[in-house]
Amino acid sequence: MGAAWRAARVAAWGAVRAAAGAGVRTGVLVCGVAIGCAPHARSHDDEAHATPRQPAGPDAMAGAAIADAAAGAMIADAAVASDATGVDTVAAGATIADAAVASSATGVDAAVASAADPPIVQAPIRWTAERARLTLAYRRQHSDPTAADLTIAPHVIVLHYTAGGSAKATRGYFDNERIEASRKDLARAGAVNVSAHFLVDRDGTIYQLQPADRFARHCIGMNHIAIGIENVGDEARFPLTDAQVAADATLVRMLARQFPITHLLGHFEVMRFRNHPYFVERDAYQNDKPDPGPRFMARVRARVADLGLAGL
Repeated sequence: MGAAWRAARVAAWGAVRAAAGAGVRTGVLVCGVAIGCAPHARSHDDEAHATPRQPAGPDAMAGAAIADAAAGAMIADAAVASDATGVDTVAAGATIADAAVASSATGVDAAVASAADPPIVQAPIRWTAERARLTLAYRRQHSDPTAADLTIAPHVIVLHYTAGGSAKATRGYFDNERIEASRKDLARAGAVNVSAHFLVDRDGTIYQLQPADRFARHCIGMNHIAIGIENVGDEARFPLTDAQVAADATLVRMLARQFPITHLLGHFEVMRFRNHPYFVERDAYQNDKPDPGPRFMARVRARVADLGLAGL
């Protein structure tokens, strides 16, 4: 790059800056990228219970002067083509820098999402070949007679409460493969025990009991498409807590990032959801559940209202 080219470029862009300093709009916008845009032991449920054009005039004339000056700068730039090697090197460097920025942005996005996820304690329920067999039999009986596995595509989250005061007891109860004979209505509908995907303790601790995309018996008509979240407590002896409201809301947000969730329901609302295409129950099988109650659902929904999840 010779001295003549440098002088031409300095003169040309100096004219641009001078015009801009005189108050003339150049139409140049500098954009920034915002990184990151882009028995009490049992569960109560069953289950589980262009810039505007300027008019002619002084501004327009000044604008024309700027355009001429800019054109001069571009002509000076064109002279660099005769020395393409250096320019290509610079351009390649810019491309690499752009790629690095894109990669960094992606990493930041992932980090932000990860930071927003709630801490989850892995506490998987006992899983055996027999339980898998019983669960598949239940799925075939109630939702899909041709089902070959237990994988679901979650679109709904259903909130429950356990009607007891102990997370440990509920977790232990879910370990049972089969529903007990004393729960006659449930036993008639299938042998596999009820369960849920997550259990939220009274202090807000979240336990994951099984994969969120595995079929689990927790809600009539919705098991093929719903993630179940149990909350330790009820509306009387063990009222659900503020910590559980906050934990449920954070968990719902996480699951909505991971799956195409469209609905957030309380277990007590599901029987009024029967006319929705999501509801599938091949057996004449219904129940009437109170959990987790309208007040709890309203509080959780208020915290995730921006997600636009539907209810009833």
